[in-house]
Amino acid sequence: MTACMTDAAGTRWTLPAPTAWRLEYTAGVPCDSFWMRCPWDGNNAVKPGSWVGFEAEHKGERVFTGLVDECEVSIDQNGRMLEVSGRGMAARLLDNEALGQDYQSATQADIIRDHVAPYGIETAPGGSLPPVTRFSVANGSSEWSVVYEFARYYGGVAPRFDRKGRLVLSGWNDSRERVVDDRSALRSILRRDRRYGALSQVLVRDRWSGRVEEVSSGAFLAAGGRARRVITMPTRSSYKAMRYSGKFQLDKSASELERVEVLLGEPFCAWPGDLVAVQRTGWDWNGRYRAAQVTVGMDASGYWSRLELAPVDFVV
Repeated sequence: MTACMTDAAGTRWTLPAPTAWRLEYTAGVPCDSFWMRCPWDGNNAVKPGSWVGFEAEHKGERVFTGLVDECEVSIDQNGRMLEVSGRGMAARLLDNEALGQDYQSATQADIIRDHVAPYGIETAPGGSLPPVTRFSVANGSSEWSVVYEFARYYGGVAPRFDRKGRLVLSGWNDSRERVVDDRSALRSILRRDRRYGALSQVLVRDRWSGRVEEVSSGAFLAAGGRARRVITMPTRSSYKAMRYSGKFQLDKSASELERVEVLLGEPFCAWPGDLVAVQRTGWDWNGRYRAAQVTVGMDASGYWSRLELAPVDFVV
């Protein structure tokens, strides 16, 4: 992997070959992140504290674009070393608070103009979200929460960032499917069932009208689950937004019930959103999954990829 750093003026530096690195990709929530370690010449005049941006390439392909959060120079038995860590471009939207305002009718162009473009973030082609009437931005909201609410609650699309650091407002591309079978360089595989966090019932209350909508998970209730949440929607919420939000919360919590984690001895085996077919001899949970989170790294054990797989229709 080749890593490049940039400062606020756009000056670029290519770092020495790393001795270890880790890139973590999510389906939009939480933010992508990176970490790397490399040798650092004691006579180097470059000041890591001035770095702002991070880019990584593997075999000529961009595999990460992000922002620097922390740099550290140390000396140990291996000599002088540099460690750099940070997050993906979603950090720009997470770290900035939105100005509270009301839209008579908010379009995708409005949201990008007011809450994305001011931070130097580009939008990938392909997204086409419907306008939302009487869309409100609450005081104290992050710019990310504004984009997420507009895209996910109203447009049914989970916003995320691609490896070039662009905001993506379109659905998954299911034309790409990975296979994990007996020929794969498998190091380990596990299945995790977790009831904690799953919801059995959601009550959605409209503060403006006082109307309350109840949505329940029959499957989780039948399995003995009892966990209720009460959500108060902002003023002037539409019934459609209320209903979608209640069902969304149930579906999102249910998507955490089942996970399969695959560790492979090779890099960049899949990306979040990819379909993954598990076809292993002696494994009781073969089937098709979707990659919810992918971590790729290199350390003393060599290259590796960890795929966290969820049901195909999991909710972000």
